[in-house]
Amino acid sequence: MSREKLIFHIDVNSAFLSWEAVERLKHPEQFPEITADLRTIASAVGGDRSKRRGIILAKSIPAKKYKVQTGEPITDALKKCPNLVIVPARHGIYTQYSKAFINILERYSDMIEQCSIDECFIDMTGTEKLFGPPKEAAARIKDEIYRELGFTVNVGISNNKLLAKMASDFKKPNLVHTLFPHEIPDKMWELPVGDLFLVGKSTERTLHTLGIHTIGELAKSDLQVIKGALKKQGEVIWKFANGEGASIIESEPADSKSYGNATTIAFDVTDESTADMVLMSLAETVGRRLRRDEAKAQVVAVNIRYSDLSRTSHQCELVHATNITNEIYATACRLFEELWDGRPVRLLGIQTSHIKKMSDGVQLSLFDDKNMEKLEKLDRAMDSIREKYGSDAVTRASFLEKSNSGKGRIEAAPGKEKHFGV
Repeated sequence: MSREKLIFHIDVNSAFLSWEAVERLKHPEQFPEITADLRTIASAVGGDRSKRRGIILAKSIPAKKYKVQTGEPITDALKKCPNLVIVPARHGIYTQYSKAFINILERYSDMIEQCSIDECFIDMTGTEKLFGPPKEAAARIKDEIYRELGFTVNVGISNNKLLAKMASDFKKPNLVHTLFPHEIPDKMWELPVGDLFLVGKSTERTLHTLGIHTIGELAKSDLQVIKGALKKQGEVIWKFANGEGASIIESEPADSKSYGNATTIAFDVTDESTADMVLMSLAETVGRRLRRDEAKAQVVAVNIRYSDLSRTSHQCELVHATNITNEIYATACRLFEELWDGRPVRLLGIQTSHIKKMSDGVQLSLFDDKNMEKLEKLDRAMDSIREKYGSDAVTRASFLEKSNSGKGRIEAAPGKEKHFGV
């Protein structure tokens, strides 16, 4: 007899900031300049404040009161909050906390789908006799994580992944929320349409022009009108607004194959704009290979070799797998910005992994601000032109601008694919 699915979405509250705070409280002697718990003051994890570059990766609740936003330049955050305490990211530490977090969850289920370093879905179907009713089990998991690891999480509970994720995004921190189908009208439909999963700023603006301002208004709208304005994505978010979402937890590892490219640069790269051009060329090559094989990657990594031959690398897991050049490029630029310490760079590389075949079905990307369908069509059109007429047949304007700057055209050699450890 089939039983109704029970899905938990567990999300670490301000993960990098929380993990940084916990680690510093464990070793106060290493950080005498900041004795307070970072979570209780206006603080953020980001780039080097002395150089005033980089972006905000995570922020505290007090920093949020100043309108400091994740992903914004540090210079903008400091204008809003001049006394903002900014600490550098330590990704090795965060990986350790992420593994410890998952280890606790494995005590409750063997069906876990980790969708990023700080959040995952758990299939808790049929566990009521072991761990009690859903809210009781969720509270037990939440409290166990705090007791053993020292940081808080939100837990969303529902019958499918979409609603569980929406529930975990309700009031924070350190809370459990349910969003079962019968609760949708009262708990979800009153929310701004921009709060719906996969609705970015561009999509939100389009919906506003249609007179749609809440999730409920979207749910009750004519599907054909929404599809006419937003094409494929319109149908997806209309279904989301009505509570229809994927319910299968993917616990099996993805294809172990990886796609990557690296290039040694003929001169020392000492500025981010030049590095960005190299990364764009690499992203084009990697994206083209993924599209050729009808595959998408969920993990993107950047590799740097400095002029003194020392190496370093950094990776991140995307919310959804992609083969769109601009998505790979944007992620690589962010990783480079977080990783680069200012020394001259002689080699740059991009590697993608956690590969998923498109024939297996993949979810839409969050990159909707750039209009995913147009980007995909553009990428494939460029692939076709280059395959027919050669790699030089079509060139991005940004490459021509860089060529005119005197450093020559910057392009990764398409035949020199290298794989490096992540």
